[in-house]
Amino acid sequence: MPTKNRQQGLVFAAIGLLSLYVAHLVLVAPLIGSWQERSRRITALRRQVEGGERLARQAREIHDDWDNVRTNTLPASLPVAEQQMLKAVDSWAQQSRISVTAITPQRKQESEDFLSIVCRVDASGNIATVSRMLYEVEQARAFKLESFEISARDNAGQQLALGLQVSGLVLNPQTQ
Repeated sequence: MPTKNRQQGLVFAAIGLLSLYVAHLVLVAPLIGSWQERSRRITALRRQVEGGERLARQAREIHDDWDNVRTNTLPASLPVAEQQMLKAVDSWAQQSRISVTAITPQRKQESEDFLSIVCRVDASGNIATVSRMLYEVEQARAFKLESFEISARDNAGQQLALGLQVSGLVLNPQTQ
C-alpha cells in the first residue's frame, strides 16, 4: 500500500507541476510581456511629455523668432522682391563708396511656401570701403550674408576685390 500512495503522490506532484507550467505559459508570460510593453510605452510617453513641456517653456521665444523672420522678409511679389534686393545692394554700395562690378540675382525655390533670392555681388575698393560694405550688409535686417571672399587686386594690397553672396527670404511667393 505504501507504493500505491507514493505513486499517487508522484502523479499529483506531476499534475501539479504540469498545471503550474501551463499556468505560466497561459497567464504569467503574457502578463510579463504586457507589463514590459506598457513600461516601454510609459517611458516613450514621458519623453514626449518632457519634450512638450520644453516647447511650452520656449513658446514665447519661438513665437518671437517666427515674428522676427516673418517681418524681415521680402515682399511676396517676386519682381518687387528682386527690385528691393537690387535697391539694397545699390544703397550699400553708395553708403560704403565701393565700386560694384557685377550683380547677379538668382531665385532658389526651396518649397512652395517660400523661396530665397540669392544675389552674387562683385565689387572692388580699399580696406575701408570693403569693411564698410560688409558692415552695411550685416546691418540689413531682411538680408543674410551667406558668404564673402576678399582678394588683393594689386601687389601692395591697396585695391581689394570683394565677392558677396547675400540672400533674402520670400514667404508665400506669388509668381507673375
